Amino acid sequence: MGNRESWELRTLKSILWIYIILCLIIAGLNYGYAPGADPETGRLINLFWHFYENWVKTIFIVIGSVLTIRIMKRSARIKRRSRNLLGFMLAALIIHILLPIFLKNQEVYFFSMPLPWTTAPLQLLYAGSSFYQSRFPVWGAAGISAVLFFYIMASLVVVIGTLLFGRRWQCSTLCLFNGFAAEVFSPAMPLLGKKKALKPLSLKILTIARWLFLALASFFTIWWILFLANVPVGGNPLIVAKVENYIYLGGELLMAMFFWVAFLGRGYCYYCPLGTILSFLARAGNQQIVTNRSECIQCGRCNRVCPMTIDIMTRAKTGDPLWDNRCVGCGHCIDACPTETLAYSTRFLQHFTR
Repeated sequence: MGNRESWELRTLKSILWIYIILCLIIAGLNYGYAPGADPETGRLINLFWHFYENWVKTIFIVIGSVLTIRIMKRSARIKRRSRNLLGFMLAALIIHILLPIFLKNQEVYFFSMPLPWTTAPLQLLYAGSSFYQSRFPVWGAAGISAVLFFYIMASLVVVIGTLLFGRRWQCSTLCLFNGFAAEVFSPAMPLLGKKKALKPLSLKILTIARWLFLALASFFTIWWILFLANVPVGGNPLIVAKVENYIYLGGELLMAMFFWVAFLGRGYCYYCPLGTILSFLARAGNQQIVTNRSECIQCGRCNRVCPMTIDIMTRAKTGDPLWDNRCVGCGHCIDACPTETLAYSTRFLQHFTR
């Protein structure tokens, strides 16, 4: 009886399974079948995809957050995790519900992640791109201008917020690609098997993937910038955009879901190209885990709950502050510490803790 799953956990797992299965089916129809279907069928599939990505996803985030809070508060402090979930719920309501209604654009969410995560904003600046040609009849010139303005403002919010608050700002509060799933469905992951600590070989492979995906994302970003500046770069923009789309669907969307099923929620975060860029900004803002607020008893709870496999306990033993470019600022280690010796800090936040 002691190992029996609670109804909250069973429900959370069911929601995650439904989310993954629906995403695979609807995304497959939208990106695979709809482009070759008759216009009316393609339009209906596209509408259904947008409804799923905005309304269904937001509903799942809200319900999943409530269930996770109920599950986690039984065994641990959840102060920081609750803040994470509140941030994701607010971000989803604004980006997936309110802004699409206000801007009359159901794809606003795709413009909430700064470069180099996607070059969609750059493609909108080229009238000959397939992305521009498919959106212009629907959005019009004013709609394209509005979504590009939103993209610039969202990018500024992410960049400035990361400099002030570290990676916690985006990766554990605002990210509606993988960060939300890692927090909202954390107790349910992985869906198959049990949670396992990553071994050194797995970390090395993910580190290689990290720099590979950053190189690919940077290549596409630089290519489009040079192309828009009329610099001869070679290549067909239609093919370049299609290749990038395949990488997004296969190496990012599908792999992220694979991690949720068989690995861990933050799997994609290990090699997210935007996350890598934000780690540089977080370092500039002096993001760190403070480890000397009391006495470390070497219980190892911080290491066990860290979703990014960071050795926090070793630093806590000596009381030295910890910086690691994998840290997403989720605060799980801080909530788990029984002596409350850990704290999350940046240069900006230090002004409020003196």
